Amino acid sequence: MSVRRLNPDQPSGFAFSQANLDWAYATIAKYPAGKQASAVIPLLWRAQQQEAWLTKPAIEHVAGMLDMAYVRVLEVATFYTQFQLSPVGKVAHVQVCGTTPCQLRGSEKLLSLCRTRIAPRAHELSADSKFSWEEVECLGACVNAPMVMIDKDTYEDLTEVSFGALIDGFERGTPPKPGPQIARVLSAPVGGQTTLKDAKLYDGSNVGTWRTAFDERERVKAEKAAAVAAAAAPKA
Repeated sequence: MSVRRLNPDQPSGFAFSQANLDWAYATIAKYPAGKQASAVIPLLWRAQQQEAWLTKPAIEHVAGMLDMAYVRVLEVATFYTQFQLSPVGKVAHVQVCGTTPCQLRGSEKLLSLCRTRIAPRAHELSADSKFSWEEVECLGACVNAPMVMIDKDTYEDLTEVSFGALIDGFERGTPPKPGPQIARVLSAPVGGQTTLKDAKLYDGSNVGTWRTAFDERERVKAEKAAAVAAAAAPKA
C-alpha cells in the first residue's frame, strides 16, 4: 500500500452540523469514562460523510472532542483506506481491489478502465469532477473477485463490460444493485448450489430420525455409565 498523506490544500476549519454533533455526542456516550477514544472511527466516518472527504481540520476537531493527541487520530485516518484524504468525485469514488485474488481475476483491466474513463492517476478527479478512483488492498470478497467498493457498497464478479456499465449507471443516477454482477447469490458457487441439496435437510422431515438416533446414543451411554458405577461400587 502506498503512503497516505493529507491533501496539501485544506479548508480553514471544520464543525459538525447540529444533527451530526448530536449524533457524535450520543456515540461518545456509549463508551465508559476514559474510553472515549473508542469512538474515533465512527466520528471520523461521520465527518467524512458530511464533507465528502476527511480534512485536517476535521481530524483536529475529532481529536479535541475525544481528548486524543492529534497524531493518534491522524494515524487512524491515514491507516484505513475507507477515509479519503483528498477531494473525491461528486458522484462516486471507486476503490479497486488490487490484491492477488482480484489481480488474478482481472483487476488490472478494471484499473486500466479507471485510467481511461475517470483520470490517468489515482485520487485525481475526472474532468467533470464526478468520479475519482484508487487501488486498495483486500476488500474481503475474494471468491467474488474482481471487485470494487463505492462508498460502503461492494460490486463483485466484474468484467470490463460490467464495470463500464456500473460507471454508466452511477453517472445516470441509476447504479446497479450492490453485490455480484453475475447470476450468483452472494458467495455461492457460480451456477448454483452443488452440495447439501436434499430438501429433507431443511423441511424438518429428518428431525424424527435424528432424534431417535440421538436418544439411542444417550441410552447406550447411560447404560455404560451405570455399569461402570456398579462395578466400582463396594461389595456388600
